[in-house]
Amino acid sequence: AIERNVMAGGRAELYPRGNLFPATLDGVGFIDRPGGDYRLAGTSRYKDAGTDGRDPGADLGALREALQAAGIGPAADEAQGQQRLLRHGVPPHAAPPRHPLASTIFWASVALLAYPYLVYPILVFAWGAMQPERSVAPSSAPCVTVVVVAHNEAPRIAGRIENLVGQDYPRGRLEIIVASDGSTDDTADRARAYQGECVRVIAFGSRRGKPAVLNDVVPRARGEIVVLADARQRFDPEAVRSLVGPFADPAVGGVSGELVLSGGSEVTGVADGIGAYWSYEKSIRWNESRVDSTVGATGALYAIRRDLFEPLPQDTILDDVLIPMRIVRRGFRVLFEAGARVHDRPPATAHDEFARKVRTLAGNFQLFSRERWLLSPFRNRLWFQTLSHKALRLLSPLLLAAALAANLLLMDRPFYRFMMGAQGLFYAAALWGCALRDARHGLSVLAVPFVLCLLSWATLVGFFRFATGRQKVTWERAVT
Repeated sequence: AIERNVMAGGRAELYPRGNLFPATLDGVGFIDRPGGDYRLAGTSRYKDAGTDGRDPGADLGALREALQAAGIGPAADEAQGQQRLLRHGVPPHAAPPRHPLASTIFWASVALLAYPYLVYPILVFAWGAMQPERSVAPSSAPCVTVVVVAHNEAPRIAGRIENLVGQDYPRGRLEIIVASDGSTDDTADRARAYQGECVRVIAFGSRRGKPAVLNDVVPRARGEIVVLADARQRFDPEAVRSLVGPFADPAVGGVSGELVLSGGSEVTGVADGIGAYWSYEKSIRWNESRVDSTVGATGALYAIRRDLFEPLPQDTILDDVLIPMRIVRRGFRVLFEAGARVHDRPPATAHDEFARKVRTLAGNFQLFSRERWLLSPFRNRLWFQTLSHKALRLLSPLLLAAALAANLLLMDRPFYRFMMGAQGLFYAAALWGCALRDARHGLSVLAVPFVLCLLSWATLVGFFRFATGRQKVTWERAVT
């Protein structure tokens, strides 16, 4: 062990006698040092120079037998072991295989999945907690117009108008416009039964979609504040008053309300998961609002200053994101007001939620492809929030697939076998949640993995529909 060792560049006086000291590695006489073959060539002066008459260095076979006898696996300390083998003349191809790229892909995928769903919510919560509390001066009840765009909503429209007329807001300061978007039933006729001092009905002969209707109706609104709403949901009595309160601050250009999902005794497993996800999403929006502005608004209830409205492309899918973000671009804030509440039922089935999310996610792809300024830190002051909250989530299906594939290549290591088991449990829970998706009061612990996988699949379908132009701007309501 202390004689007949080859030490390139070593100083003989520092070592026991009987060792060999070539000046450089090139003087050793390797077969192919640039190519990584560190075995001794037949012409090397050190060939068969070991104390046992063989080449200096370790005998790989004997080394492996000794390691196995000692109970040490070949994967232990793999990187350092490979370097030791190389120094002792063992060719690199004899070392255990490694997948450094797979490891990099795995951890990059895990990090990019964890950041928008776990890290960013914590970060924006801490950021928001450092902001001073927003104080709002008492509002003088500005003139407000509530716009409801409806298509074939005859069974609901009367109850919707009564809900709006019953708002706790000065009657002379509230206008309600029901815009019938090419309805083929008697939506417009039933709405006209309420037409009077505060209710106007505007019926369009053909169906064009919500953006085109808003382009026509919003400029005709009498109120300086325009509240945008749908026909299905119902406002709390204080919703309009709470929603317009923050406009007392001239820096506020838009305010989003809070959507409350409630289904009584008929809540299904998928509804449990959607409810949990929506509560989590509202928390993020609230904290974004505390920092500066929320990225987008609740489509069922949000308000803007009428003068800040800009005409929309008629095929816009997500007006509730594009309108608020354009207001932000003009230097105003868009806040989240939890006191302005609107109630809705969660989707009755996983199919209904899937259809809704496919449309929303196709709209996100459309938004980023057209409004590219949203991804520019120089043109969008909410660039960090937009990237963290919206854009990175669109990569989830790709990242989930990459993490799974990379994990499969790393199964020779105990830690990655554990991680594969964790992935297996996640997907097994999602499958179990899928099996219980329409059961009454399914287990939320199973519904959440199922909903996350449902959203990832909806992202893929949404991208396909956006890329092929198959996603319509019009929306077909679910039959309940």
